Amino acid sequence: MRITVFGATGGTGQHLVDQALEAGHHITAVVRDPARLRQADHPRLEVVKAAVEADLQHLEAITGAVKGQDAVVSALGPRGKDDITVCSDGARAIITAMRATDSRRLIVVTASGHIVDEGDGPFTRSMVKPMLRRFLRDGFADFARTDQAVKASGLDWTIMRPPRLTDGRRRAYRTATDRNVRGGITIARADLADAILTAAADPATAGHTIALGY
Repeated sequence: MRITVFGATGGTGQHLVDQALEAGHHITAVVRDPARLRQADHPRLEVVKAAVEADLQHLEAITGAVKGQDAVVSALGPRGKDDITVCSDGARAIITAMRATDSRRLIVVTASGHIVDEGDGPFTRSMVKPMLRRFLRDGFADFARTDQAVKASGLDWTIMRPPRLTDGRRRAYRTATDRNVRGGITIARADLADAILTAAADPATAGHTIALGY
């Protein structure tokens, strides 16, 4: 596949690029700082220097980056406490670019923490999630705005909903479609990357959310 990755220098994005290249895919990485890419000189990796902002200069760059791709992945995430709109701003810019180029397949990473559904146990619903909402209010609001923009995009979207991310080793994980994973409180970034690639290759995941956890 030909895959464009936004947030390719982040914790999940780096694993995604590594695994995708190892699997033989052609990757376009849209990054602010190409020097942070581990495999910047890989023959199947194209690097586009741009920020996912909706001004004309950056929008032209990301439009070129998504044109003709089999899948576009947003692994964007905040880089600091004050970076509270990056996911939703990025999603809107990416969606605009994809619509302009008739690109269809979009995978976006948000989280499971801001969602309460039948996949959660009683303690999680009544105690854990309300507490998380209190302390992570701004980040969760950005995820909610991202979910809304993606679902309204008209694209063939899949939203990945991981729990707390770790730098742990890869191991077996569970997934659930359109609900949270009961008891799934952590996931390694490397396993999230694996799940993203799996979803990107599976047309049946379009129009659905995929939660995951151990």
